Amino acid sequence: MVGSHPAEGDFARLRAEFELPESFSADVLAEAERVAMDPPEPAAGREDATGLPLVTIDPPGAKDLDQAMVIESRGEGYRLHYAIADVGAFVAPDGPLDREARRRGQTLYLPDGNVPLHPPVLSEGAASLLPGEVRCAVLWTIDIDSGGEPVATRVRRALVRSTEQFDYDGVQTAIEQGNPHPSIAALPALGRLRRELAVHRGALELQLPEQTVGGDAGDGWVLGMRPRHDVEAWNAEMSLLTGMVAARMMIDAEVGVLRTLPDADDDSVLWLRRSAQALGIDWPERISVAELLAGLDPALPESMALYTCSTRLLRGAGYTAFEGGLPPSTTHAGLGAPYAHVTAPIRRLVDRFATEVCLAVSADKPVPDWVRAALPELPVLMSASDTLAARVERGCIGQVEAWMLAERIGGTFEAVVLRAEEARAEILVEDPPVMAKCAGANLPEGERITVRLTAVDVEKRKVSFERA
Repeated sequence: MVGSHPAEGDFARLRAEFELPESFSADVLAEAERVAMDPPEPAAGREDATGLPLVTIDPPGAKDLDQAMVIESRGEGYRLHYAIADVGAFVAPDGPLDREARRRGQTLYLPDGNVPLHPPVLSEGAASLLPGEVRCAVLWTIDIDSGGEPVATRVRRALVRSTEQFDYDGVQTAIEQGNPHPSIAALPALGRLRRELAVHRGALELQLPEQTVGGDAGDGWVLGMRPRHDVEAWNAEMSLLTGMVAARMMIDAEVGVLRTLPDADDDSVLWLRRSAQALGIDWPERISVAELLAGLDPALPESMALYTCSTRLLRGAGYTAFEGGLPPSTTHAGLGAPYAHVTAPIRRLVDRFATEVCLAVSADKPVPDWVRAALPELPVLMSASDTLAARVERGCIGQVEAWMLAERIGGTFEAVVLRAEEARAEILVEDPPVMAKCAGANLPEGERITVRLTAVDVEKRKVSFERA
């Protein structure tokens, strides 16, 4: 599902509203240029892993490549080699790059250009795992048994060379045609195995389509809904596996920073059961939330409605730092296991620090003082940047929705009711793909209805519907 609108310009007003930085300061750029040529963490002494036939899988055109992998079948199990860009090799503690990264927290993605965490000379150049280039990396090697569980892990600094850069569509097509690249030929089997384990752990997989904005080469911005490929889910499982192994290392050492989410309360689960019943979805008592969601057909409107309702169970995510003892809770309820961010250091601040903890623990060395000193502030910095990223993403989509619909006030559209409240509901308009609020009492969740566009406010990036 796609829709477009003639170009209205860029997102400068939105950037100004959220006070997004337009560039990097001179001292940050100078340090980035210098360390891109001569990293403070020398290549000498690193393990030479350039012989591994690593490949990357990212969205088309991506240049900030954090991850590269090789999956080997070993008897009845697997070995995952997961190379992560070693941003720590370039960023000196408390230098201009480090201080600016702490201010930004993460890369922000806008349709007309990104606001990167690090200067492009690093994020799209010297630190990125671009194909054919020898790069500094943190190399995770995880042995996995026939049941999909990790049984041994090594993590160390290495030199690597990615051999190919793939995108999701290309990998999905190759797998469906029976000719995947040898380095990821085992990805479907291992990915499916890890997905099965995730359901058994109680991980909640909400298979909602992703609302996207693209285009404008003078022809206008394009709004679409992109379903998630199997390859994306399997690829994500490799990252999640590494993050879970990292979390276990930090928990055992009683020092680190985790991504955490509290368990849903009983009232929320009971409310979800009532929602399923109202949608006509059979939910036997013996079936867990995770099993129910995994068994739904995402193409059905009632499934989309229940996925949307299930977001209520995923509230309260944050970051938990600890040292010299464990916090009251170490689990991410949405994943059904402890978890840590370590696989995207080019794009996310916390990964660099968590990685340094794992490197120290793996080498049986003390965690560096500069890492320990930063741990208490990381949850605050990351929570603030997560909030900003969510607001920016919603603002960009809302702006394009308003541009597209500005001249269609009074028109009618087909929509699916995702979640209903007393006097309004959250709906998904099918063409153009717009998620919005719709006025009306007792709107039927999980059913298709006809709605009328009643108002568009381009300045405030809001659109309003009512049931037709």
